[in-house]
Amino acid sequence: MSTTETAIASAEAHSAHNYHPLPVVVASAEGAWMTDVEGRRYLDLLAGYSALNFGHGNRRLIDAAKAQLDRVTLTSRAFHHDRFADFCTELAALCGMETVLPMNTGAEAVETAVKTARKWGYRVKGVPDGMAKIIVASDNFHGRTTTIVSFSTDPEARADFGPYTPGFEIVPYGDLTAMREAMTENTVAVLIEPIQGEAGVLVPPAGYLPGVRELTRERNVLFIADEIQSGLGRTGKTFALDHEGVVPDMYVLGKALGGGVVPVSAVVSSAAVLGVFRPGEHGSTFGGNPLACAVALEVIAMLRTGEYQQRAAELGDHLHRELGLLTGGGAVESVRGRGLWAGVDIAPALGTGREISEKLMEQGVLVKDTHGSTIRIAPPLVIGKEDLDWGLDRLRAVLSA
Repeated sequence: MSTTETAIASAEAHSAHNYHPLPVVVASAEGAWMTDVEGRRYLDLLAGYSALNFGHGNRRLIDAAKAQLDRVTLTSRAFHHDRFADFCTELAALCGMETVLPMNTGAEAVETAVKTARKWGYRVKGVPDGMAKIIVASDNFHGRTTTIVSFSTDPEARADFGPYTPGFEIVPYGDLTAMREAMTENTVAVLIEPIQGEAGVLVPPAGYLPGVRELTRERNVLFIADEIQSGLGRTGKTFALDHEGVVPDMYVLGKALGGGVVPVSAVVSSAAVLGVFRPGEHGSTFGGNPLACAVALEVIAMLRTGEYQQRAAELGDHLHRELGLLTGGGAVESVRGRGLWAGVDIAPALGTGREISEKLMEQGVLVKDTHGSTIRIAPPLVIGKEDLDWGLDRLRAVLSA
């Protein structure tokens, strides 16, 4: 057996089978490139589902982590530490908000947003106890906790995990009329992804997001934007909502906030909304730890320059032009997305998304499939144009083979 086969066999024997990875075993990585245990190099066009927006082994982020490792890594929130105030202040400023509640993973941040909205509904809006409702969109992906899968419409994510948590109304994504009809006096929040990543990088119709903002403001309902995948530069702006000039009541952030170094997530909102919490009502041992704050502060500083957003916008235009040329020839049915983020629907006759991903892997390019024949392309924002074109050439070759 090869080194790769041995490593995969060992993993299969001793780990739960909750993932079906491509058969590559990564040993090192830098920038947009990864190297496996056999010494083969691969162009990473997934970027850890946007967790690696700044590339593998980004020197600024690694240096920030190393410097903090020599000082203090964890205090728990039982004590203050000297990186916490700066992290909260700078992240709030980046978001144009006032208050930050840090967590670790995206799912934890979504759970925090749900708890915040319910408590706000009872304490501020005056919804009767136990009656709060949150509106979500079909085909959403907000995480995998028992509460979150309760409002998923994906059978793979939801099946066999009941009984399910009540309190959610599901409406079609992009349908403002359905959302309006679903709202009642007990609705406390709308929770949506400005672009649905796991669903295949679905961009809503123009005017939908401003419509959601207007509707929620009119009905005294919180607008919660899950920008865990779409935020922090991925679409060519700091947040995907920025493309339509929309500011929500609450951002839910994660993935790229930790720079691909440590898990960092946060809920960012106004003092009036997050002020509903009192000591002891919510928390996390690792949330807002010194190491996480040090790395996230460097991420925020990098975003503040605007260079990564501009790079994603310019390279994103190029990416979508090139992918658009693949449609109409029978191999690609449609392309969606924004910035350095695209969902590509492969003609089923050519193979499933998994099969196309495996063929690309053989050509030295790593992507990931979703929902049948769709592949997602989301390279690190630091990728060079030449490398991106090289990867697109490999895609063309696979589709024409």
